[in-house]
Amino acid sequence: MRLLMLGGTEFVGRAVTEAALARGWEVTVFHRGSRAAPAGARVVHGDRLADDGLAGLAGGEWDAVVDTWSAAPRVVRAAARLLADRAERYVYVSSASVYATPGAAGSDESHPVVDGDPDAEATAYAEDKRGGELAALAEFGAGRTVLARAGLILGPYENIGRLPWWLGRMARGGDVLAPGPRDLDIQYVDVRDLAEWVLDAVAAELHGAYNLVSPLGRFTMGELLDACAAVTGGAATLRWTAPEVVLDAGIEQWMELPVWLAPGELHDTLHRTSSAKAVAAGLATRPVAETVRDTWEWLRSIGGTAPQRPDRPVVGLAPDKEAKALGR
Repeated sequence: MRLLMLGGTEFVGRAVTEAALARGWEVTVFHRGSRAAPAGARVVHGDRLADDGLAGLAGGEWDAVVDTWSAAPRVVRAAARLLADRAERYVYVSSASVYATPGAAGSDESHPVVDGDPDAEATAYAEDKRGGELAALAEFGAGRTVLARAGLILGPYENIGRLPWWLGRMARGGDVLAPGPRDLDIQYVDVRDLAEWVLDAVAAELHGAYNLVSPLGRFTMGELLDACAAVTGGAATLRWTAPEVVLDAGIEQWMELPVWLAPGELHDTLHRTSSAKAVAAGLATRPVAETVRDTWEWLRSIGGTAPQRPDRPVVGLAPDKEAKALGR
């Protein structure tokens, strides 16, 4: 298989590139050159925001293109238009954020989506991702386009900071505010499971929208935080705290306590989505302990500080705010 990866040096793009190379695929990585691409990939440099920035892709043919772009949809359309006659399939790594809110527990790919414009400049994340979907569809058509609507993505190379923050907090030890209830269900997808599914989708010539996230009820907040505490050496003591206590303390769910959402409408929207269609098409879900362990090992291998995307806010709870909520 010949794969063109638009990006390929960070998080999702890197995981897809490494997985494809491990399969023996011929991989071309198109990126700006700010980070090194995985060894074994053919590299083409270019800036998608620059005039004539796609010039390096003027020649060549591929079995599939994988695109993770999350800003101006017009950029997706420009690439798709250029490649429509020279690639068989376009996989756009989209997001569950394209679904209109509020969501409903158990909703699937038929849930209404937000409006998007395939020719727009960057506006807001959900609308940009939907615009990117429409851009890919406009140029490749429904029969040659895969919309991989990822839920929360965790795992090695994470540049958002969610799992790295929890790991760093556990490594500091002491009493840790653990937002309850302990058995609260959560959903995410390991970036490597996402990558393998994307490649399988290419090989199987799939098309259409798929929710890429763990099956309903597979994981809990307790399992995630227990694994974080264990892998970092066991110096942390989890202090499970009722959700109403957390919220009354003025702590922002999802941002200050990454991954966690209090039971209710928002939790149902982001942590109770059906991925049955993707599972039927081969989506596998590795154990939470494996995702946590491998992320911790990667984090330590780079000195303990994860990279941070400049277009995303820094997540995590300040020590003094945590101490106050714990009554210390």
